[in-house]
Amino acid sequence: MESGPVNDGGAAAIVLAAGAGSRFSGPTHKLTSDLVDGVTLAGRAIRTAVDAGIGPVAVVVGPIPASQLGVPGDVTVVVNERWDEGQAGSLLTAVRWARSRGYDAVVVGLGDQPDLTAAAWRAVASATATPIAVATYGGRLGHPVRLAAEIWGDLPYQGDRGAGALLRSRPELVTEVPCDGDPTDIDTVADLTAWQAAHGGPARLSDGPGPRGRPADSCR
Repeated sequence: MESGPVNDGGAAAIVLAAGAGSRFSGPTHKLTSDLVDGVTLAGRAIRTAVDAGIGPVAVVVGPIPASQLGVPGDVTVVVNERWDEGQAGSLLTAVRWARSRGYDAVVVGLGDQPDLTAAAWRAVASATATPIAVATYGGRLGHPVRLAAEIWGDLPYQGDRGAGALLRSRPELVTEVPCDGDPTDIDTVADLTAWQAAHGGPARLSDGPGPRGRPADSCR
C-alpha cells in the first residue's frame, strides 16, 4: 500500500525490509523474529526510524507482508514487487516513491539492524552539505545513509548492493557522520540468539555454529 502526503521537499526516512533472508534457517523469516517483548526485528528498526522524527517514514517490503513485520500504522508501506533481484531494486523502489511524493532526499536504514540509534538517523539527516551523508562507526561506513535527489539517477539499477559503489567512486559527494550505536546486522539464527542473549530476549532457536553478524557496508 503506497500512500503518504505530497510534499514540497524535505526528507523521508526509509527502512528496507524486502530481502529474502536466505542465510536465516529459523522457523520464520528473520525480519519477523521476536527480539524481545514481542517486538520483531523489523519492527524495532522501523520504530527507531519513527522515533528519530526526521520526517515521514516508509518501509519497503517484499515477500513478507507488513502485517507480519510489525509496521506501525503511521508508517507508509511500499511494495517492491521485484524484491528477489537484490537490494538495489528496493532502494530504487524507495526513491521512486519519494520522488512521486515530492521529497528531495531519503535517509535509508536496514530492517535487520536492531541497534542503530535515533540519534544516528537525526545526525545523518541533518548533514546536508553534500548530496550524500553516511553514518560511520569507529571509522567504518554504515547506515543510515542520506541520499539527495540530485544523485538518485546515479544509483545502481540491479544487484544486491545499494549506493556503495557511488560512495567509493565519488568521495567528494560524501559527508561522513560519526555516530554512536552498532551497525551489526542479523543474518543467521546464531546472530539472533547472540543478540537476544545480550539484551535479555528469548533464546530458543538454534542452527548450530554460524558466523556472527557483520557491520554492514553502508551501501550494501
